[in-house]
Amino acid sequence: MHTDTISDLLTRIRNASRVKHRFVEVSYSKFKVAILEVLKDQGYISNFKVFGEGPKRTIKIALRYDPQTKESAITEIVRVSKPGIRKYAGVDSIPYVMNGLGIAILSTPKGVLTDKKARELNVGGEIICYVY
Repeated sequence: MHTDTISDLLTRIRNASRVKHRFVEVSYSKFKVAILEVLKDQGYISNFKVFGEGPKRTIKIALRYDPQTKESAITEIVRVSKPGIRKYAGVDSIPYVMNGLGIAILSTPKGVLTDKKARELNVGGEIICYVY
C-alpha cells in the first residue's frame, strides 16, 4: 500500500524516463489523470490511456523523447507538497520554475493547473510538483 500515490506516480515517470522506457504503468486515480492531462498538454508526455474496470484500473503512460538525441522531455520531476508538509502558494507567490522554462503543477479550486494558467485565472493553491 502506498501512502503517497502522487510521489509514486512521479517516481515511476522519473525512473522510466531515465532508463529510456517507452511506457510506464501506474494505478488509477482521478487526481493522477488530472496531473497527466497537464503533462500531456505541456508536451512532457506523449499520451496516456486508462485500462481495466473498477479497482483494477491502471493508467499506461507513453513517455516522450527527442527523435534525434533520444533525450527525455522530462529532465527532472520533483514533488513539492507532501502529505507531511503541504506547500501552498497564493497567486502572488506562485514560483517560476527555471525562470519560466519549467512548470509548476498546482491543485487549485479551479482544478489542476500549471503555474502560468493559475496566474491567468488569478488563483493560488497547493504546489504539487515542479517539472522541467
